[in-house]
Amino acid sequence: MVNSESLRIFSVVAQAPDGTQVSQPLSLEAHLGIIAATNFKQRTRKMLEYYHADRLNFAVAGTPNRLEYDQGFFVKLGDGAADLKPIAHLYKTQVYQLAEYLRVPEAILHRPPTTDTYSLPQTQEEFYFCLPYHMMDLVLYGKSNGYTPAEIAPELGLSPAQVERVFRDIDAKRPRRPLSAFTSDVGRNCEWA
Repeated sequence: MVNSESLRIFSVVAQAPDGTQVSQPLSLEAHLGIIAATNFKQRTRKMLEYYHADRLNFAVAGTPNRLEYDQGFFVKLGDGAADLKPIAHLYKTQVYQLAEYLRVPEAILHRPPTTDTYSLPQTQEEFYFCLPYHMMDLVLYGKSNGYTPAEIAPELGLSPAQVERVFRDIDAKRPRRPLSAFTSDVGRNCEWA
């Protein structure tokens, strides 16, 4: 993604018992069906969490980090629903640092992040982001704090043009303004028949 202005085309990948993989682009209808099914899985998980939280008088904690929260990388009424989001202000790299400090077991600490919705391994970086987390964190930090692509690029070994593409990707994925922002003036200065 960082090297190209091309569109992302989602594919289905099948793996034979001998390990050979075959990839086939998805039609729009198939793509939307898979998205609906994976979103349903996330929403079902969240309903189970809330069932048990209500039953035990607990709160549900969400797990999005700053990058995921900023980029809307969550399912509405699914993994995005929570009573509190204690790490939403932390970049992914900070989450890993915190986990090391808390002595999270190595097997968990070094397990690649995954959406856990497909049978073959797939990282969130492949699925949604155009750079590895440690680089996305730095680009998001730079963009959010007024750094230019020319200032960020050398720190990551990228060209300013590549960082500019990441900036555009960040802007395109940021959640839109809430509906209330557009409807706050509804009814004002209107003539009713």
